Amino acid sequence: MDIAALRTAHPDHWKKATAIRTLTLDAVAAANSGHSGMPMGMADVATVLFEKHLNFDPKTPDWPDRDRFILSAGHGSMLLYSLMYLTGYEDMPLQQIKDFRQWGARTAGHPEYGHARGIETTTGPLGQGIANSVGFAIAEEIQRATWGKKIVDHYTYVMAGDGCLMEGVSHEAIGLAGMQKLGHLIVFFDNNNITIDGTVDMADITDQPQRFEAAGWHVQSIDGHDPAAIDAAITAAKKDPRPSMIACKTHIALGHAAQDTSKGHGALTDKDQLKAAKEAYGAPMGDFEVDPDVKKQWEAIGARGETTRKDWEARFASLSATKQAEFNRTYAGEAPKKLSATIRALKKQVTEGLPKVATRKSSEMVLEVINPIMKETIGGSADLTGSNNTKTSDLGVFTPASRKGRYIYYGVREHGMAAAMNGMALHGGTKPYGGTFMCFTDYARGAMRLSALMGVPVTYVMTHDSIGLGEDGPTHQPVEHLAMLRATPNVNVIRPADTVETAEAWELALTSQKTPTVLSLTRQGLPTVRKDHKTKNLTAQGAYVLADAEGKRQAILLATGSEVSVALAARDLLEAEGIGTRVVSMPCWELFEEQDESYRKRVLPAGPVRVAIEAGIRFGWDRWLFGERGKREKSGFIGMHGFGASAPAERLFEEFGITAQDTADKVKSLIK
Repeated sequence: MDIAALRTAHPDHWKKATAIRTLTLDAVAAANSGHSGMPMGMADVATVLFEKHLNFDPKTPDWPDRDRFILSAGHGSMLLYSLMYLTGYEDMPLQQIKDFRQWGARTAGHPEYGHARGIETTTGPLGQGIANSVGFAIAEEIQRATWGKKIVDHYTYVMAGDGCLMEGVSHEAIGLAGMQKLGHLIVFFDNNNITIDGTVDMADITDQPQRFEAAGWHVQSIDGHDPAAIDAAITAAKKDPRPSMIACKTHIALGHAAQDTSKGHGALTDKDQLKAAKEAYGAPMGDFEVDPDVKKQWEAIGARGETTRKDWEARFASLSATKQAEFNRTYAGEAPKKLSATIRALKKQVTEGLPKVATRKSSEMVLEVINPIMKETIGGSADLTGSNNTKTSDLGVFTPASRKGRYIYYGVREHGMAAAMNGMALHGGTKPYGGTFMCFTDYARGAMRLSALMGVPVTYVMTHDSIGLGEDGPTHQPVEHLAMLRATPNVNVIRPADTVETAEAWELALTSQKTPTVLSLTRQGLPTVRKDHKTKNLTAQGAYVLADAEGKRQAILLATGSEVSVALAARDLLEAEGIGTRVVSMPCWELFEEQDESYRKRVLPAGPVRVAIEAGIRFGWDRWLFGERGKREKSGFIGMHGFGASAPAERLFEEFGITAQDTADKVKSLIK
């Protein structure tokens, strides 16, 4: 690559792109850590995008109709940080660049959502950014159809590398995007042929442009260092009704001694090589130094967005006060005032009718009354709609021909679904939920973890939550998954016992602002255990006394979900023998942990024997059995100790010893 030719062919462009490269080199050198090569290679594409196409306003970074820029190749975070500093984001002064990867800095090693406005999503694990972008684009399509082009009409731009495209989730994402014809989604493929281990062909010979074409995308291949070609490709992409992939042939670590090598991917910290690169660039030689004229040019690019943003604000102001309020409510993530009353009415109806239904059906009953009053919900399932009960009659189906539809058939794409839902939530104005079998949280795990890490209130409807699903057998029967999810910080795992608790769980999920929710729901029918109507949301306390001892309290049974009815039946057996027994329903451990100690002490007082009942493994239960004033020698567990088996549910519960009689026997063995 002839650096001199690039400098002379487009000198003004070159200087602006060079500022990204030198800031990257200086920041990585100062940190002695980071990834230099990708920002250096993609600086030309970024410069053209920000200068000529991207609608953004650094002074108001989160205005709703901005274009979204997603750096899926998150290791190249200095590309984003440099752009933010150069264009004038208040959250990104030069000191943040100097503090790259240091404690307390907004400039984390990979972009972290919430650290600075302008970072649209967390993109550490490769593939997540491009998969998130599908959700961003879906949300944009639905809202454009709902509010009109004058209010919602923007693009989602993504930079992805070989690593993003090797990750399996990318296949799920591009297939869904192509099928849905998401024409406002544009992906730049950093085609530099280098990975950490060496050249790409050491591990992959996929023709990526053909792969995207096969998935229904508009594809172009260009020189990623030619600003005229980049500009023309973006212009063409915006005109095509399909999602677009622009394969940008680039040189990793352009202009550095490590150019076009695997070493160029990582931290380039050699002082002599850094000096030589700056000399080749014709750049200022000082550390973190940017030519003042170049900085002014970048700031002018950032300032350009103010006019676009104000034009949008004027259009928004022309809406009726009611529409403005509704739009602002959804973007604030606030539930409508009707929600609480709607949930209370359903709870009252259930306590009067006492239905015996699976909690997956209970969830559908709740959604039938919620979806009509919360137009921001977007539902879906990973090819299990009839099993997850996630589609209600009012939603309509989201397709290329019906953009107002709010239900998405994701196909067998659990991971892609979860990542897309993250994108929808991050886009704003939506409350996404999606379903699959509880066991397949394994497949969605990467994106579910990022829901928690970013603090986005996605709702995961996970049905078939135990051996109670029966004949499908151990491959489909989750035993360790509750423990896995409970071990994840900032997730509310709610396993409701009946329709009342399910309604309360949905209310909590839809009013959550910073925490995703997993609803663990049964396939098998469960009796209504909450027979007395209470307006208060008891599930919000995490655990509560469902039935107390009639005489002296000698035992406390703790249970979740389908095992709460087992606990109640065991209580009947024990009370008949004069053993006073309390039943505590524990639908959400995380919320119970948040209660003050005085409340937890009332629910779990010291003294009585404690037995937990859950059709999963014991891991985690000891916190409640002999923590919180309990004693090891006075505690027991009724549940799973290995994997399940294929048989009808009733037989499985008998064979694995998860019955009222087994529970009663365990209690009696512990009472001395």
